[in-house]
Amino acid sequence: MRSRLLPSLNAIRTFEAVARYNSFTRAAEELNVTQSAASRLVRSLEEYLQVPLFTRQSRRIELTDQGRYYNELVRTSLEQIEAGTLELISSKDGMGTLSIGMLPTFGTKWLIPRLSSFQGRYPNIAFNIISSDGELNFTQERIDVAIRFGHGNWPDSIIDPLMGEDIMVVCSPRLLKGDNPLTSHEALHYHRLIRHSTRPGSWDHWFRSVGINPGSYLWGPSFEHFFMIIQAAIAGIGVALLPSFLIEEELKKGDLVAPFTDSVAGPGAYYLITSAAKAQLPRVKLFREWLLETIG
Repeated sequence: MRSRLLPSLNAIRTFEAVARYNSFTRAAEELNVTQSAASRLVRSLEEYLQVPLFTRQSRRIELTDQGRYYNELVRTSLEQIEAGTLELISSKDGMGTLSIGMLPTFGTKWLIPRLSSFQGRYPNIAFNIISSDGELNFTQERIDVAIRFGHGNWPDSIIDPLMGEDIMVVCSPRLLKGDNPLTSHEALHYHRLIRHSTRPGSWDHWFRSVGINPGSYLWGPSFEHFFMIIQAAIAGIGVALLPSFLIEEELKKGDLVAPFTDSVAGPGAYYLITSAAKAQLPRVKLFREWLLETIG
């Protein structure tokens, strides 16, 4: 088996500290070594890599281009090792704190109201909810699991389908009145259609599903999250297209109304995505089992 091509860990730690402070003196103080020892360790690293990491002019040092590249790599790696170390130290038999990367509206409307059940069953597991809907990176976001909407294609992860969604047209009750009341699909031409910035094709999908040629419509503002779209629709800013399970309360209270009976299956589904590296931690396994049981 091939051995890893790695320089001295002490040299790497010293290089990172010198680059962070831009000073051998301050790095040496942090590492509790002499300045000459810190300088020798960085020199040994440069000799190992066979590239200069710093330029040295009189009493000033500056990272070279290779040094900046290597510093970013080393800094990120050390932060990941530190985060993992702190996590293991703080965990109790794999329990500790469960970090969940969550779609904001799904978390607010669906998951959080149900978390008391998980907490009651496993009182020794704390949880940390992090708003997360961009590119999934468990390490950078420091999360154990994530819930996302999509088509199930997240590599190097354990993926469990949770639920689909039915999307429906909704609006403020005020828009059912006036000169162009929403009594037919054709009336949509006279109202602004609110868009979801991360699901730009939602309206086209709905139009095709109900057999309407999208044609030319009056596009309204675009919002990043469903909770923003919900509030915009309640305020009468325009007509919204929303998953029915996210607006049950608003429909019940009459803050929103559904002018049409059409309900269309969305073009994706919600998934629980588990970091393969953390899948066997007790807190992760128990949350996954609880969530799938709750969905079921």
